[in-house]
Amino acid sequence: IEALLAQLRGPAPPFDAAYWTGDIPAHDVWQQRREDQLLALRTVTGLLRKHLGALPVYPAVGNHEATPVNAFPPPYVHGNQSSAWLYDAMAQAWQDWLPPEALETLRAAGFYTLRVRPGLRLVSLNMNFCSQANFWLLINSTDPAGQLQWLVGVLEAAEQRGEKVHIIGHIPPGHCLRSWSWNYYRIVNRFEGTIAAQFFGHTHVDEFEMFYDEETLTRPVSVAFVAPSVTTYINLNPGYRVYELDGAYPGSSHAVLDHETFILNLTEANVPGAKPRWQRLYRAREAYGMPSAFPADWDQLIRRFQDDESLFQRFWYLFHKGHPPREPCREACKAALLCSLRTGRSVDPGLCRVLRPALPFAQIQELWRQRQLC
Repeated sequence: IEALLAQLRGPAPPFDAAYWTGDIPAHDVWQQRREDQLLALRTVTGLLRKHLGALPVYPAVGNHEATPVNAFPPPYVHGNQSSAWLYDAMAQAWQDWLPPEALETLRAAGFYTLRVRPGLRLVSLNMNFCSQANFWLLINSTDPAGQLQWLVGVLEAAEQRGEKVHIIGHIPPGHCLRSWSWNYYRIVNRFEGTIAAQFFGHTHVDEFEMFYDEETLTRPVSVAFVAPSVTTYINLNPGYRVYELDGAYPGSSHAVLDHETFILNLTEANVPGAKPRWQRLYRAREAYGMPSAFPADWDQLIRRFQDDESLFQRFWYLFHKGHPPREPCREACKAALLCSLRTGRSVDPGLCRVLRPALPFAQIQELWRQRQLC
């Protein structure tokens, strides 16, 4: 982490802000205590502040921040079983980055909104309230923290003010419980003119999820970008993502125009005497021959993956952050992966029919589940 942050540091870093999409502690979940989680939170926050200086950092809450892992009770749970121990520590650690009103909702339930600049608003969602692994949601999985209702209010107010909105979170919507995921999908449809971009993490690999209009499931309305992780888990190079956005001018779309992915090649770094060297792995539009990076372009790319095997295998390699995949991705694997790219909401076979999969949806879904390691 220090090697990554040190090479980003300079007299004038070419970034406007950093989106930090969660999962701070290591994955040794069997030996973690609350003290361990808080130490990891404060240590990594301190490293970001040390190396990035005054650069604004906007965090989201990951599923590994809690202990036991994935255990995020709804905010109506109080006392020792609540998440107050974690949210209070986050608010204290991040108070230099977030305004008081954002810290208030962060302390309450781990989500917040703020104005990044005139015309652009950020929403940081606590995606643990949609997680399939959060057993607290057996009580209520529809909107356990009132977060979706709150999100609608934020987006409606932004729409009225003419603001564009970036949404960040940890778990991608397609990995969420069905009821939450479908309601979120509907919200994205309703506010497609306001939501300029979505950014998530969690899967550790390099991918994306599409959103389509609910009437026909054919018109692309949004993309959830899923950036690669700094962690090597599992059999991966460390990586990070730099997004190029439409600039800060009156009437800007604040949309993603392109993105670059950088990696640390572990094979090279582990040579005796070698120093860590971060390098650009690829630039999206250049690597995939895309004229632009709008939702329609990503939809068209999935269709090209179907017929262009060489292009798809290039994606499979970049999906693993430049580390040679353990196995090739052929018929069944390819069907499952392309289906997941089209599926911004969970358990929806309708989104995959256009791909003409040779396998039944239930089998595709099972193959897709097998690679969820986080």
